[in-house]
Amino acid sequence: MALIAMWAHPRAISTAFLRMMIARGDVTVVHEPLVTLVDTGRVALPAADGGTVTVTSPAEVTTHLVELGRDRPVFVKDTLEYRYGHLFEAPERIADVTHTFLVRHPARTISSHHAIKPTVACHEIGYEHQWELFKLVRTAARRPPVVLSAEALLRDPTRVVAAWCAAVGLPYRPEALTWDPGDRTEWARTRIWHLDVERTSGFRPVAKDFAATVENDATLRAYYEHHLPFYQRLIQHAIPVEEPS
Repeated sequence: MALIAMWAHPRAISTAFLRMMIARGDVTVVHEPLVTLVDTGRVALPAADGGTVTVTSPAEVTTHLVELGRDRPVFVKDTLEYRYGHLFEAPERIADVTHTFLVRHPARTISSHHAIKPTVACHEIGYEHQWELFKLVRTAARRPPVVLSAEALLRDPTRVVAAWCAAVGLPYRPEALTWDPGDRTEWARTRIWHLDVERTSGFRPVAKDFAATVENDATLRAYYEHHLPFYQRLIQHAIPVEEPS
């Protein structure tokens, strides 16, 4: 069995990916335990007996999820507005995890992030943290990291998800590419961030305009220029997807 982690910067459509993983039905799915721990000081995690266990430290999160993955595949999604220092202090704890990274071009994600949180700081955009973690995983984990392009996922979910499943060792389940729209208890605490996916039933671009963008706002432009190089480094490692013949 296995623990599969998806590390995403905010606004990367990672919740839609998590929604697909829920629709599979054969994987235990955990929504943003490290973000929750940083924000609230505690996080409830699923237990092997079907209940939950509450933990209060990053080490407990990792230890519990790794152990949980010994009985059934576990998929955990977290976002990188924070730099999770414990991962760098004890990388051996995540050596057996299959690490995947979802990355989307920063121009749109920065505008989307600012629209929800106008006080967003540069480090919270997340690409720098994502690149640092990618470099750590590449040296510390037993399996190479897997990088997905969010744009490719939206453009061709069938092939991209199939390629991702092959890379992480899960069977491809095409029926999971569609799901019922609606709210989920998994993201109730942070629901404002997930309203778009609540309205969807699959991977589809959401048409939306933003008042402040990297083109017309100097602060957002500075964020963009800071994080673009990290995006460019990450996207070079995106798994290739065969085009239809």
